[in-house]
Amino acid sequence: MNSSIKVIATGTLALLLNYSANPGFALPQKINHPVIVGKSQPLTDTLIVPGERVGPITRKTTKRDLVKLFGASHLIDKTISGAEGIGSFAATQVNLNQGRSLLVVWSDNTRTKPLDVRNLGSAWRTREGIGVGTPLSELRKKLGNFKLYGLEWDYGGTILLDSSKLSRYQGKLILRVDTAPNASEKFPNDYQSVSGDGTFSSTNPHWKPLGIRLAEIIVVLNPSQ
Repeated sequence: MNSSIKVIATGTLALLLNYSANPGFALPQKINHPVIVGKSQPLTDTLIVPGERVGPITRKTTKRDLVKLFGASHLIDKTISGAEGIGSFAATQVNLNQGRSLLVVWSDNTRTKPLDVRNLGSAWRTREGIGVGTPLSELRKKLGNFKLYGLEWDYGGTILLDSSKLSRYQGKLILRVDTAPNASEKFPNDYQSVSGDGTFSSTNPHWKPLGIRLAEIIVVLNPSQ
């Protein structure tokens, strides 16, 4: 494992995640009615600030705070597995509509310190306008020409932020892309050309027919030591 992978793996413990809640990184469906948080306050803050907050969820947010913010009926506690099935971690699913759902992964079973926030719906965006569903062409505009890992392995599609204009987010934000459905069957030569545990440039022409979009965002709030 090279140093870049070690940074990613250490930063989140459970990185790119073999848990059942999101097996295919599917984009959330839109539901056209208001999101209710707590008693009557709509969730309007869907800003991601890497290393600091995801909307109202900060480094100091506890499970009790989530109940106050979103209401107990929107929360489901669960346990997820780490990458390659190594380790298990306490987590709380926050079920909201209009692409606002997310998963908080805790540092330990007390659920008092968030490790990271992931499974972010399409409503969540960074200040740069990056969110789930952002196509590769837009990512290149915002990140410049960058490198990413090849497909078909545990870290497949992970963007190397230290090779981008957003290198300041290294260790605070993890972005992973994926192909359009059935891309491997429709364009097998292109797919195989950008698969494996090597790194590839975002300008590689084999990405173009695969319908590459951002599929996974992990916001690290309290990195593991």
